[in-house]
Amino acid sequence: MRKFLALAVVMSALFAPSAFAQEEYLELLRQDLGTQKVAILTEALQLTAEEGEIFWPIHREYQVEAAAWGDTDLKNLKAYAETYDSLDDESAAAMADAFFKQRDNQLKLWKKYYKKVAKEVSTRRAVQFIQLENQINLLISIQIAAEIPLIH
Repeated sequence: MRKFLALAVVMSALFAPSAFAQEEYLELLRQDLGTQKVAILTEALQLTAEEGEIFWPIHREYQVEAAAWGDTDLKNLKAYAETYDSLDDESAAAMADAFFKQRDNQLKLWKKYYKKVAKEVSTRRAVQFIQLENQINLLISIQIAAEIPLIH
């Protein structure tokens, strides 16, 4: 359980706005994650100069919306950590609903930016972008899921 709570604190610092001076360091980690994502996208997509001029502003817009999605995900994770030892059926159902809503919101966000990239750059680039976003998010989700204990 301690490991789970530690993960929630770290994730909080990575995905939520800094509230303490101590979190400034963790905010840098969050920025580093964003930088690494851009590097991965740059290498994988191999955009032409013209494509890049159009794609990267769209990607920055996407990142702002994705960060808000991540903040909500973190809020849900923190709620789970805080109620883990006293979770009743009603709270568990509310968490399940929040989880499904988050996944729906993620899909809506991906669809929105798929359409935007497809229209402004190309359908092929849009599919590549969503495929990479999905792969990166799956890797992060696997790391987080490995630390989250099953409801008892």
